[in-house]
Amino acid sequence: MIPQYTSALLISDLHLTPSMPLTAQRFFDFCEKEAPKVEAVFILGDLFEYWVGDDAASTSPFQQEVRRALANLSTKVKTYYIHGNRDFLVGSSYLKKTGMTLLSDPSCVEISGSKYILSHGDVLCTADDGYQIFRKWTRKKWVQNLFLRLPLVWRKSIANHLRSNSHMQYQNAARTSASQNSIRMNVTLKACAAMLREQDGIRLIHGHTHLPAHHHEQLGDQVWQRWVLSDWDLDHPESVLPKANALLINGLGARFTDLTKPNQVSSISVLN
Repeated sequence: MIPQYTSALLISDLHLTPSMPLTAQRFFDFCEKEAPKVEAVFILGDLFEYWVGDDAASTSPFQQEVRRALANLSTKVKTYYIHGNRDFLVGSSYLKKTGMTLLSDPSCVEISGSKYILSHGDVLCTADDGYQIFRKWTRKKWVQNLFLRLPLVWRKSIANHLRSNSHMQYQNAARTSASQNSIRMNVTLKACAAMLREQDGIRLIHGHTHLPAHHHEQLGDQVWQRWVLSDWDLDHPESVLPKANALLINGLGARFTDLTKPNQVSSISVLN
């Protein structure tokens, strides 16, 4: 039986790291203020900037603070987690300590009487062939086990190298046309349609693309709605506007909550 709740908040792509203290503090405030007002919280991946193993968290004061916030939240509301592309190595040890329940990607849930399909979203970006090959290999258990057996310092070095490569790819993408970049980095209609057919759903929620919006989409005779969650960044006002949102779903429908301005709910993207 799929999880059923009358209200929920969904967040994604916080990329928590000690170098972004304002963003982290907003997450701690979210756990204390907004989250306890609903029955369930769903974290759809990339809560962390990177994750190289549960053992690394035990040696980091910052990660210990995040763990305490999640553990405290889990005593108040049911808290779910879906792996992202940055933190797919979050393991059973960390989940047990935080009280979170791991969901597969994708997963079906029922909130306020409506069925939603939840995903991190990276698996839907099928126009990026290189990334999908990388994703396929890094999700293999034997590859993950080999990586987790490496010394912690090696794992951190590899993660930093991958992050650097990712940053360079984004810079190179910025030099291409906006349309080309949008196609490669975004989800595809074909992938969304296939996931929804497989899950027998018409409502899809995901993160990953950092392109928050509410879409009404169609492919052939198949129609659906798609909500894209925002990434969070309150630490770089010189380059981006402060951003952080959550999707609130309750008896009034589904709508975005602007968490950069506490207690403000967007008037758009309402599902009646």
